[in-house]
Order: sequence, then structure tokens, then C-alpha cells
Amino acid sequence: MTAKWEFVLCDALAKVHPVREPRPVSAGTRFQAFLGEPASFQLAYRPPLEPTFRNPSPLQVRVEGPAADLVTVSTVDLVPCTFLALPGHDDGYEYDEPGLYPDVLRPVRNGEAPVRFGSWAALWFDVSTTNSARTGVQEITVVITDPDGAELHREQVSVELTDLELPPLDIVSSHWMHLDSLADHYGVEVFSEEHWAIVERFMASAAEMGATSLLAPVWTPPLDTAIGSYRTVVQLIDITVTADGYRFGFERLRRWLELCRRTGITGVEVAHLFTQWGAKATPGIVVSQDGAEPTRAFGWDVPATDVRYRELLEALLPALQAVLDEEWDREHVVFHISDEPSGEDGLASYLAAKEVVADLLKGWTVVDALSEHSFYTSGAVALPVVATDHVEPFLADRPERLWVYYCVSQDRDVANRFIGMPSARNRAIGHQLFAAGVDGFLHWGFNFWYTWHAIRRINPFEDTSAGGAFPSGDPFAVYPGPDGTPWPSLRHRVFAQAMWDHRALQAVRAAHGNAAALDIIDPDRTLRFNRPVLEPDHYYESRRRLTEALTTGS
Repeated sequence: MTAKWEFVLCDALAKVHPVREPRPVSAGTRFQAFLGEPASFQLAYRPPLEPTFRNPSPLQVRVEGPAADLVTVSTVDLVPCTFLALPGHDDGYEYDEPGLYPDVLRPVRNGEAPVRFGSWAALWFDVSTTNSARTGVQEITVVITDPDGAELHREQVSVELTDLELPPLDIVSSHWMHLDSLADHYGVEVFSEEHWAIVERFMASAAEMGATSLLAPVWTPPLDTAIGSYRTVVQLIDITVTADGYRFGFERLRRWLELCRRTGITGVEVAHLFTQWGAKATPGIVVSQDGAEPTRAFGWDVPATDVRYRELLEALLPALQAVLDEEWDREHVVFHISDEPSGEDGLASYLAAKEVVADLLKGWTVVDALSEHSFYTSGAVALPVVATDHVEPFLADRPERLWVYYCVSQDRDVANRFIGMPSARNRAIGHQLFAAGVDGFLHWGFNFWYTWHAIRRINPFEDTSAGGAFPSGDPFAVYPGPDGTPWPSLRHRVFAQAMWDHRALQAVRAAHGNAAALDIIDPDRTLRFNRPVLEPDHYYESRRRLTEALTTGS
């Protein structure tokens, strides 16, 4: 391998496409992280562009220097994307044609870096520590050799690990983790020991991404499910009906809550009490009759206002709330009525469903996603979760508490984390959430490995758009690695950076006031949800100034 190889150092917001020249790191970019945060960078590489070069043997990568043990290395793998953007999309996309694009971060094994003939590839490096004694400027040397050991490239990278522990995220960062998806993909029995182990690993990955709250499947969540069909049952609560009434078992729920504690998840979202898009029916709840095998007792065929459902909830909700009060702080628990109601009919059915449970939820926080301001002004939803492209009226007529969300429909003008978008458009959400002063963020798809409406399972390494229904990347931010190990995506890592940005802004606000924090990220006070900053250097310069404000007091 004596022919010319090419190497380019890139920041963490670059996407290294196989046939596009990679964007090199700017001269002023500083790789920096706080205690517990990864400082990330990439090294792009391309084999000789000569038809005679045909050696597919992987390269070898190693890290040298006193901080080498603080570094983890991944390869940035390509995934197929058939739906990147809708026709007539805005200018804030990096890719819009079907093809193979960088997304999966696959851990490097045995120091091997794959070779792609005629194409760029990239290695991703994370440098982090929680030990104050290991902080400071670390000089890291990346060495690339050919299979025979001959050195092809040596790159010295300075990484600043700042000896400062940031405050915990003070907003809710909610992500819906789908337990059925884990069981279905890995082919394990629901709530078997193997399933629990996988759940814990993916919980930890969600927390690493910046999640503080997860959806608790106290019953199988009635979400993204075709009418008349049902998803794999992942009901945490045992429900038995006898001649004397209902009896409940909460052992699995308590175990789930313990996993949340262990992995750093502080918020609990109780699964929706009624079906999605109108609250017209009941969730597919399974019930055991006098100890027999549980069977479905509620579902699409049982209306939301059916007296049998009210009878169940009269017994179940007080018992569930007693367990939650015992195990958790109710200030960090939310209930949902129904997801995404809309239109006059949707409002009417939502209000009818809400009436079924209103007295049973007194004293508890109820949160629901919606986009129509009239739903809030009608009093239907006291704490709305509003789409970022519909939030301006809510900011003008502000609820006491307000969350925002984005998903498939937020494809124009606002931040999102589709694979086709530049990473800066993903990272923007941290600055936006802080500047707007909202109380929470929600995303529906941490690991939705199904087609639209969960009609069939998909392999996320082969299908990134739920069978073509959603822009690639919308349904999930994490991939199922071998043996139940989560593999993060580029988008997972960058969203985490956005949440670390928010935490740094909180720290500056606490030390110097809110105006000082805003002066760093939004000096003109023009930042809005529909105007994300797409310049990568903005985020590195903002981070430099945040760090300076926290370490020098100015």
C-alpha cells in the first residue's frame, strides 16, 4: 500500500459522504467537553484513486498519548436512505436523493478500519472523563497503518476536557423507547431476563443521548398502530379480574422504575389512556380471568367511553398512583390522554375521553401533543406539547408550562434530525429550547423499528424510513447492535451535544444571568424555532464562549 491515501480531520458536525469532499475542521475550532461529556471529532480517509489498488484488507487505527485510555473509536457506517426529503423542501438539507449515507457508529473491533474503494470513509472519536484529575488539554495522536504495519498517517489532536460538572438538564427531554421493538428485533420473550438486560442497555443509551424521561408501558402504548391491529404486548402491570373485582401486580413496573433510576432517567410518562388521533377507543389491555392466561379485554373494539373501561380505571389508576407515589416524585410523572388530536371531531372525542378520567387524574400532570392553538384555548389541554412549526401562537399566549416536539411533519424551516439534514440542524434544538424558555421536548422515535402503523418489522440497517413512510432517520436514533447492544447514530451523538449545550447555558445563567447566556447564542434576540442556525462554526464558537464564561468569570 504505497500509493497515496488521503486523510482529513473533521469536526463532529460534518457528515462524511462517500463521494463528496469532506469539510475539514475550521482553524479556530476547539474540541472541548465538560466532565462526563464526550468531545468528538472525525478522521475522514480515502484509499488511492487508482484502478490498480484493490487491497480490501482493513487499515489499523490506534490512539497514542497519556489520554489514549479516554478515547473510544467507531467507524461511521453507511445506511440506505430511500426517502430523505419531500419535493420542494427548504434549503436546509445536506442530502435529498436516495443513496447510501453516513449514520451508524459501529464500535471499532481489533483496531480495524474498513476500506471503501474510491470512496471516503470516516472514523469517529469520543474523548471523555468523569475524573477531575484527567481534565485539561489532552494531546491525542491518531495513527493509521496498513495491514503490514506501515504508517500511513499520524494526526495530533488537542482536546480540552474542562474540569466542571454542569447542572442536570432542567427541562424534560422525553423520548419514546419501544420495548416491543427490542423484543421483536432480538427475538426474545417479552420481560424475560434477556429482554430486561436489553431494555437496560437501551435505557442507558437514551440517557447518554440526553433523555431524562421515557414512556412507561404500564399497558402496551396505543401508538402508531393500524386501526384494528395490535402490537406485541409489553404491559408492565398484571391485571386479574375475579368475582370480587380487579387485582393488580406491579412487580414489573417496579423493576422498570429501578432500571430508570440506575440509568439516570428521572421522568416517567404513563402510556396514553386512549388511542391516538382522536381518543376514540381504549388501549389493547390484557387481563387474566381468575389466574388464567391473560387475554385482550380492551382495544379498538371497546369505545373510550365504555363503562367497563371506566370501571377498570376506577380501580387501576388509584393503585398505580399509589405505587408511583411510593417509588417516584410525582412532580416528574406525567399522564397522557391521547396523542395528536385534531379538528372539531378530534376535540369532541378528546374531551369525551378526558371526562372519563378527569376526576381520577386530579393532582397529577397531564400532557398531550397537539398543534392546534384552539385546543389549548378551549381548556382541553393545560400542558400542551406543541409542534415546533406551530408553536409561535403558544409562545405569544403562553401556557404556564409548555413543551415542544418535532417529528415527520416538521420538515421545513425548523430543527430536526433527519439523516438528510446537516448535523447543525440537529444541534440547533439545544439553543432554541433555552432561548424560548420552554419546559420540555418530546420525540416519538428512539427505536421504532417498524413500518408505518407498526404493520411489519423492519431491519433498521436496511430501512431507515419505516418502509418509506417517514424521512430517513425520523423513526429511530439508535441501531440494534449484536447481542442486545445499542449502536448510536451520528444523530444520537449530536442531539446529546445539543442537550449539553443547554446545560452549559443553564450554568452561565446561574452564574451571570439569563441575558449573559442569551448574549452568547442569540445576541440580536432573533433566534426562533423556525430559524435554526445552520453554520457549524456557530456552535463551536458558542461553546468556546460558554466555557470561557464558566471558567474565567467573564
